[in-house]
Amino acid sequence: MLDKRDFYINGAWVKPAKANDLNVINPATEEACAVISLGDQSDTDATVAAAKAAFEPWAMTPKAERLDYIKAILEEYKKRNDDMAEAISIEMGAPIDMARAAQAGAGSWHIQGFIDSFTEMDFEEAPWPSSPNERILHEPIGVCAMITPWNWPMNQVTLKVIPALAVGCTVVLKPSEESPLSSMVFAEIIDAVGLPKGVFNMVNGDGVGVGSQLSSHADVDMVSFTGSTRAGRLITKAAADTIKRVTLELGGKGANIIFADADEKAVIRGARHCFGNTGQSCNAPTRMLVERSRYDEAVQQAAETADATPVNDPSMNGRHIGPVVNKVQFDKIQGLIETGISEARLVAGGIGRPEGLNRGYYVRPTVFADVNNEMTIAREEVFGPVLSIIPFDTEEEAVRIANDTVYGLTNYVQTQDAEKASRVARRMRSGMVRINGEDSAHPSPFGGYKQSGNGREGGVWGLEDFLEVKHVTGLSS
Repeated sequence: MLDKRDFYINGAWVKPAKANDLNVINPATEEACAVISLGDQSDTDATVAAAKAAFEPWAMTPKAERLDYIKAILEEYKKRNDDMAEAISIEMGAPIDMARAAQAGAGSWHIQGFIDSFTEMDFEEAPWPSSPNERILHEPIGVCAMITPWNWPMNQVTLKVIPALAVGCTVVLKPSEESPLSSMVFAEIIDAVGLPKGVFNMVNGDGVGVGSQLSSHADVDMVSFTGSTRAGRLITKAAADTIKRVTLELGGKGANIIFADADEKAVIRGARHCFGNTGQSCNAPTRMLVERSRYDEAVQQAAETADATPVNDPSMNGRHIGPVVNKVQFDKIQGLIETGISEARLVAGGIGRPEGLNRGYYVRPTVFADVNNEMTIAREEVFGPVLSIIPFDTEEEAVRIANDTVYGLTNYVQTQDAEKASRVARRMRSGMVRINGEDSAHPSPFGGYKQSGNGREGGVWGLEDFLEVKHVTGLSS
């Protein structure tokens, strides 16, 4: 079993102030794979103090020098890609091939995207030709606490840490206690690059402890959080007394509208996307809205896709899905599947583990038909491989159903009518809309409306989230 009790504070690996061990459970075996320590207030204070002391010199470091550090992080990250993938696979159950390509690969993709965007950014501008002595300055906000989730560990760590470092902020990272091993590897990458002491710090802990301490800490200027909407509310409340900036990337209940003229693979593509990462993605298209004339065919296709989705040990090569992250999630998903059985028509999957798997937190890819938008399975974020199919008759009805949710992260449209696709996309109340399976090809803003959060991650928008705007008059040109 791996011993990962130390924290990374002020450029060194240090022991926790007080022993508070927690086993990290491999969800495929239900056995401990590592032991970490949960920090307490003194550990939190030490990380924040290190970041605060490092802030001013780091903020004054020339842009080109900070850019060189980010480029060095990318090169070191690429060298450690397989180590990163193995850590992610063990800690949260991502199949190893997917962990190498998508989970670990997301980190290097985002770092490169920030390098490209940061290179082009100007941090000082004179926007008014008639007032040449006025300037708008874009300056780092200060000490930033990053609280990251277990489902896409490096996707979220790099979306937060890299832009903050690039613009001149200093960082305290608290990864999820469910998936801390990948962040340990990330801290080793930072250490190998040789960032100045205190610029990057990492402390393990749970939400009630270190998470709350960081959110309310007087010397933390900003909290960037990804996780559940419930936890986002608590963090916002904890941060209120110090009026710090809080950005949130929270839950989702994405609608995937399948119009009658959608391409023949639209339903299969949507179902596979829903089941990907074992359904543990906030942007998963978990509500499939299907035009009535194509509804029966879609139900059959989705059920066949679920039945054909292999579930297996994440250590094995292949295109299968693994377990969900822990027993709490497993039990929650099983309970929601039971609720779904009482509400709608089960056409694939169901409760219990897949055949041949009697250990590990494995869930059967599940499809419900004849769902309406008032049902529990249509309103709650399941965060497992569970798809709900809802029929509709008109475009107006489809848009109404899609928007009838407290969430607003990612919605999807499938149609060969370009005008209809554009019309519907513009009416959807969500931060992102994907048409006909086309994903982003460039660093783009990731974030949502309503209870899916605020702020944007990725590209220039992700950099701007960590900046203050200062207006200065009387500067000589």
